[in-house]
Amino acid sequence: MRPPIEAAVRLAAADWPSLLAALDERGYAVVRGVLDPAECRDIATLYDDDAAFRSRVVMSRHNFGRGEYKYLRYPLPPLVAALREALYPQLAPLANRWHERLGLEARFPPALRAYLDRCHAAGQQRPTPLILKYQEGDYNCLHQDLYGELVFPVQATVLLSAPEQDFAGGEFLLVEQRPRMQSKGEVVPLKQGDAVIFAVNYRPVAGTRGDYRVTMRHGVSRLRSGQRLTLGIILHDAA
Repeated sequence: MRPPIEAAVRLAAADWPSLLAALDERGYAVVRGVLDPAECRDIATLYDDDAAFRSRVVMSRHNFGRGEYKYLRYPLPPLVAALREALYPQLAPLANRWHERLGLEARFPPALRAYLDRCHAAGQQRPTPLILKYQEGDYNCLHQDLYGELVFPVQATVLLSAPEQDFAGGEFLLVEQRPRMQSKGEVVPLKQGDAVIFAVNYRPVAGTRGDYRVTMRHGVSRLRSGQRLTLGIILHDAA
């Protein structure tokens, strides 16, 4: 495995003005090639190492869908920690603008460590980065990853498997619930190593009378064949 700093540098070097504009416009943005195939395999192989995780969730037991996922424990694997550290400072200014536009008081510090200290002081002390595994017939219902009172409004998912090579189907889904309008759904195509960054629970949208709140949910369509693994990077910790 190459040093995890390489992936963090790759992420930091992305075209962030364009990515942030896409997040404002659509509620999501795609960063191509955050991880290379070897890095994807390194993270995917962690799934069989129970010592790396704090808990396992079987989706069907909770009516979340079909499939399973595991939450990583602290200390996070170096590559995952490096991606989380690199992602947060790029998104904190956007998170602050969104809260300001929506009239929400909470503001986010510029560094991840300061924000996690705030989470931990509020009783949200459990790490939230996770690896999800889907096999043929599995899917993930539309949902939000909230975990407590403190919620950072943007998160990321990195596709670790190769579409049409490791699996078929299993598209990443986003649905907007717009006030007094029908919901709008979107499929986000991803390649191995791509990251999709998206709104956790809601985002501001400009209207004729000012900004209004649009609720977002995400999920995964049913796998037609193969196995699909993804890395989820959530920036608030859990209660």
